[in-house]
Amino acid sequence: QVQLVESGGGLVQPGGSLRLSCVASGDILSIDIMAWYRQTPGKQRELVAAITKGGNTNYADSVQGRFTISRDNSKNTVYLQMNSLKPEDTAVYYCNYGDYDLPVAGPFGSWGPGTQVTVSS
Repeated sequence: QVQLVESGGGLVQPGGSLRLSCVASGDILSIDIMAWYRQTPGKQRELVAAITKGGNTNYADSVQGRFTISRDNSKNTVYLQMNSLKPEDTAVYYCNYGDYDLPVAGPFGSWGPGTQVTVSS
């Protein structure tokens, strides 16, 4: 099973930007979908963005137009560029992977430690 480690979180002011990285322990070239999730205390983990191995992307309505997911298969890394951040984006962000049923069936991998993003003035 591929292990995932997220990084890049931090404290940022509203309107600011952050880029998150997710490094996989193995080859992601053949993985159908890589995805970013986020979770706040007391709430279910939310699917934020997903990218297929062909480069097609999909976003939650709440982040559409502000977040961009990308993947570099040569580096076994997935990124989440977050712009125009809002206080409601505050959460722990996780990456994971799966097949094309991921949005319904959920991801395959174990959850990594995540990376905390805090948007506050």
